[in-house]
Amino acid sequence: MNPQPATPSSTAPKARSWFPHKTLSVFLLLLWLLLANDVSVGQVVLGSILAWLIPWLTQGFWPESLRLRHPLVLVKFVLVVFWDILIANLILAVRILGPMHKLQPAFMQVPLDIHHEFTITLFASTISLTPGTVSADLSLDRRYLLVHSLHVTDVDAAIAEMKQRYEAPLKEVFECSPQP
Repeated sequence: MNPQPATPSSTAPKARSWFPHKTLSVFLLLLWLLLANDVSVGQVVLGSILAWLIPWLTQGFWPESLRLRHPLVLVKFVLVVFWDILIANLILAVRILGPMHKLQPAFMQVPLDIHHEFTITLFASTISLTPGTVSADLSLDRRYLLVHSLHVTDVDAAIAEMKQRYEAPLKEVFECSPQP
């Protein structure tokens, strides 16, 4: 009687990888060095340990690996977000210091062309990072994001700008969103 080799079950836990998210590890190392404002050997070693340990410990929480399709688009996206945050701070300061009755707050339902949880989270977080706007809710069917803005004169133009500046690059960068 020949024993059959054990076959992996579909419900069996995934094997732990020693380097589960290489891109995240590189990002964490660079972020650590920027936060420490020091590129000494000790900081590089400590940052490397953290950059390996954090993804390794949290890999069970990541449902799948993320793959970047266009890293240069991601760099451009980050620069656009930083620029928008800077400009929005200045505009918001002027509006807050000015007459309050001139503000035109509004809630907007932004239709989503992205479907993956991670990409939706990045999109909602990006909107909330920009001063004067906040992501308030995600519809149960995940087709709309409710956004509040402190001052909006044209709702359709504001939605189009958010989709063009933030959602489109995220959809292009992360392969996790289904393509039409």
